[in-house]
Amino acid sequence: MSAIEVIINTGSGSVLEGETEKSLRQRFIAHGVRANVHLAKTGGEIEHFAREAAKGEAEIIVAGGGDGTISSVAAVVHKAGKTLGILPLGTLNNFSKDLGIPQSLEDAIKVIAARNVATIDLAEVNGRVFINNSSIGLYPQMVRNREEQQRLGYGKWRAAFWSWLRIFRLSPFLKVNIKLDDKEFLRKTPFVFVGNNEYEMDLYNIGRRPSLADGKLSIYFLHRGGRVGVTALLFRTVFQRLKQWRDFEAVSTDEITISTRKKKILVAFDGEVAVMQTPLNYRSLPRALKVIAPVKE
Repeated sequence: MSAIEVIINTGSGSVLEGETEKSLRQRFIAHGVRANVHLAKTGGEIEHFAREAAKGEAEIIVAGGGDGTISSVAAVVHKAGKTLGILPLGTLNNFSKDLGIPQSLEDAIKVIAARNVATIDLAEVNGRVFINNSSIGLYPQMVRNREEQQRLGYGKWRAAFWSWLRIFRLSPFLKVNIKLDDKEFLRKTPFVFVGNNEYEMDLYNIGRRPSLADGKLSIYFLHRGGRVGVTALLFRTVFQRLKQWRDFEAVSTDEITISTRKKKILVAFDGEVAVMQTPLNYRSLPRALKVIAPVKE
């Protein structure tokens, strides 16, 4: 059986402390798997290793890192028609949790060694693939501000706190035209969130997805903007059911087009941010990705 390719983002989490290419290879060997391990320091190196792995004979390409790392590698794996393995080494690891992958390095390697393959959905916007979600409005602006704070020397969490305070003070509105299923919504909203399949929006289940293979996009947006609207959103998120809030809309579809007055807009994808041309054309890619996941009981 051919070796698998493993691409690790060395900046992800703390689980890699003291690990080397050799020690990681030995972890796989202990479970009967030959692995070529590549340690990447930057996003550019992650994409380079992924493209090179896709050209090779390995049928399984493993991404080790947070959701941003996994999303980058997943796009390459999808295009090459190969299979994605996951080592959840980031802070939140939402994608791996939705797949039911254990969060410890050793147990995640056991799942890869078992080689149980599931086929799940991807989503894309203007040709760019994502695994979890994409959004415009508050969140991408917060991420951009956080990155600016980090460049000034602030730690990740402190930078996130100060960027949230800044966005909270401004609380900008977006005027958007949302087209889906022959319907059109004109809204003034602080954000639009597009998920790859449906997200739970209830207490203790915020951010989880019951299924990754329904072939649907979930769209969420808020009517009320300003600081009052954002405060109400936070309150509802923590204490009540968002879907029962009349100022909160949730729609499910397989394609959506979002237009704004701006020709370019900040868009977030799986925690990363980029400037994109409008309109934004989102669509589901049903059963587009083969991924190694635990056997569902």
